[in-house]
Amino acid sequence: MGMGMGDGVTPGYIGSPPGPAIAGSREHHAGMNAPLASPATARLSQADVDHFLREGYVLPTGQVFPQDDFSALQRTFEVMLADWMAQGGRPEAMDVPHFYHPELMRWLLHPAVLDLVEPITGPDIVLFSSHFICKPAGDGRRVPWHEDSAYWRGQWDPMDVVTVWLAIDGSDLGNGCMHVVPRSHVGGYSEYASVPERAVFSREIKTGTFDAATAAPCILTAGACSLHHAKAIHGSAANTSARRRCGYTMRYISAAARFDQAKNNDAFQIYQARGRNLAGNPVADPGRANARWIERFGVQPPKGH
Repeated sequence: MGMGMGDGVTPGYIGSPPGPAIAGSREHHAGMNAPLASPATARLSQADVDHFLREGYVLPTGQVFPQDDFSALQRTFEVMLADWMAQGGRPEAMDVPHFYHPELMRWLLHPAVLDLVEPITGPDIVLFSSHFICKPAGDGRRVPWHEDSAYWRGQWDPMDVVTVWLAIDGSDLGNGCMHVVPRSHVGGYSEYASVPERAVFSREIKTGTFDAATAAPCILTAGACSLHHAKAIHGSAANTSARRRCGYTMRYISAAARFDQAKNNDAFQIYQARGRNLAGNPVADPGRANARWIERFGVQPPKGH
């Protein structure tokens, strides 16, 4: 089982060192989509932290959220999915849903998930993005081999985004679980080629430039998660099973990292999740929808990652 920060864990910070919390602290968010009530418990053991830093990913033990909180997220997602599908959207493409539904901040800023990433990011944390990637039963599309960093090139310095891949449904070999290539997070910017078939992305890391046979499957029960580094090579097979496979990617980075807005869409927003805004990046109010984004793109956001 994972241990708390008081159980002998030496944080493997790839971001900011500890320091006094000011704006963006737990108290800062009280009253504006405050996190659901829950004990704030760090859940990475020292072995987990070491594994993440060495291998580029880790599968923590247990559920991310208390069951009542997770069940509430599942219900919220089902409503959002039904609305998205009614508007003709592919279920794999529910990118930046928190721009439209600030109620998702109740989970994105939940102390349980922030405590989960803090041993890696440090205590000063920015919420970068989120994405429901839902593969429907029978025709869920393949996610080609890729690095997240290749899609975010130049946006963060350093490029140390940590993604929490939360299983909304159980995810296994039968319904297209994610695979991660261990120790592949030292590069981050591989050569890519076009993908001929319909897939979630239109390009993929060139065959033969990495060893896909070494990829580790991230088999998760509903409510559990994996964590992976932005530069880690990962992907997943199509879902041809009779079971849906949905994950919610929640993406965080140290608040010491510098965000280059010009390398992203100028309507894109990031949020202070915890601690100090060390880099002085412009951060948005998590209690409000991203009106500029919605005005510009409506219900169909540009294809992102």
